[in-house]
Amino acid sequence: MTTLITVLKSGGRYDATWVARLARGVRRHAPAFDRILCLTDLPLAVAGVERVPLRHGWPAWWAKMEAFRPGLAEGTTLLCDLDTVFTGPADALAEPGLAAMEDYFHRGRLSSALLRWHGEELADLYATFAANPDHWMTPGSCGPVPNAVHGDQVVIDHLLRRNGQSPDFIQRIHPGLLDFYDPRRDAHGPVVIFIGTAKPDTAAGSVHAAWTDS
Repeated sequence: MTTLITVLKSGGRYDATWVARLARGVRRHAPAFDRILCLTDLPLAVAGVERVPLRHGWPAWWAKMEAFRPGLAEGTTLLCDLDTVFTGPADALAEPGLAAMEDYFHRGRLSSALLRWHGEELADLYATFAANPDHWMTPGSCGPVPNAVHGDQVVIDHLLRRNGQSPDFIQRIHPGLLDFYDPRRDAHGPVVIFIGTAKPDTAAGSVHAAWTDS
């Protein structure tokens, strides 16, 4: 069983439309995923997507820590950000093995935009965070880090290192699979990643078309 998990937390720019467009892109370009789950605190109803209620009131991106809750999925699981756009074959993301996207700005550190594991391999991340969320959400809780913003991926990276777990980087395993959005060119893919303020709803050309028609 292969599962793709995404997280929709209320209060931001994302809504059910983003879930539906991500799901359509996954079904079209990464059919190796058997299930799509959305962890959310909203009354979501999207065809082909299983809604799973968030248990905690963790704000913004911290809600993504619930993706590691035990019992959510079996087999290969991929955490995928809602602003990911699929434009071509991406079944490679469903292959087994602990892996993550390497952070665009900080080489050697992971990004939680794409993070893959097996079964309950990363359940300790949830347990540790849930035991003291205020501590882990506080800047400096992970010691000195290069990231300018203290967020979930800083904590994930820190806890994995502490546990002796080292995800391989998707860019190394699958060269050419991930493509970072650049408004200066039109062709992108097969998995388009957005960084900074750029988002699919403000993208241009073929990327925006793929997002709205995926």
